[in-house]
Amino acid sequence: METAAVQPLSWFLRDDISVAILSQTTGGPAADDSKVYQYQENDYLDLLASVFPVRIRILFEREVQSQVKDWLRLLPASFAISMLSRENSLIGFEIAAKHSLGTEIRQFPVQLGAEIIEIHQALPSLRTPGLLVMDMDSTAIKIECIDELAKMAGVGEEVAAVTALAMQGELDFEQSLRQRVGKLNGAPASIIDELCQSLPLMPGLEVMINELKSHGWRLVLASGGFSHFVDFLQHKLTLDAAFANQLVIQDGILQGEVTGTVVDAAFKAKVLSECAQRWQIAPGQTLAIGDGANDIPMIERADFGIAFHGKAKLVNAADAAVNQLDLRALVFLLQD
Repeated sequence: METAAVQPLSWFLRDDISVAILSQTTGGPAADDSKVYQYQENDYLDLLASVFPVRIRILFEREVQSQVKDWLRLLPASFAISMLSRENSLIGFEIAAKHSLGTEIRQFPVQLGAEIIEIHQALPSLRTPGLLVMDMDSTAIKIECIDELAKMAGVGEEVAAVTALAMQGELDFEQSLRQRVGKLNGAPASIIDELCQSLPLMPGLEVMINELKSHGWRLVLASGGFSHFVDFLQHKLTLDAAFANQLVIQDGILQGEVTGTVVDAAFKAKVLSECAQRWQIAPGQTLAIGDGANDIPMIERADFGIAFHGKAKLVNAADAAVNQLDLRALVFLLQD
């Protein structure tokens, strides 16, 4: 097979290994095991899957690219590599190899704060309209709203202890929700508006949302938290829908109760299914992201589920886990 000569991408390839660009016209990798091949991201299934079945995506900050280059020198002589281009400041690439790279992955310097994610299935397409359903607390925003409300109401430690058990999946969600909300009885409802004005967005949220919107994606919040906060975020971020629990307020005072259907784990999964049906989302194009055990059914219902700095039970259930970086990483888990 003839290949076009190109300038090696020296920051990540060994200087003494030739590079070939794979495209629809080249017919795939040559039999020569002494080469490293660069390929276009969307060429993998057509050209490489049968030869290099192991796929790994590596994401990292630009500041550590020289150290990543050093690690790449440890890889076997024959592999394929694709740069991943997204509209944010992270660097990403995919490595396709013939055999497991478990040993090499274990040698990756953990202090670099990179994500190394093995891909075991077809990924949703970034450029095809899809559906993303997000948890709110500790996913779309940096805090747990009920814990912050509890601090403002003077019952922070009592509520935080229950929240921690609920997020680990050690307590029934509805029972723990009602127990925590009950602690807010008698607090002024003004603390809700006060907290809304200072909600700390998760780093990378807005740039991730903007990139998905540019490709026609639908964006939804499904939270076991409270409607005041998801409604605020829906308006601020121009999301398509938001679902959460409704606090009972009377004469400006929290009554320590929620009303209506509780947004629990099953409800979140139902949100994903019903929104996908409502907007006629194509098969393979639903995505969910969350951090707690309450997100497991939603994560499992989605075509691709992501644990974001997640609890152990969720990580085990998810298709991929983001443990080091922020929400900019999400779009690198879609296929260009």
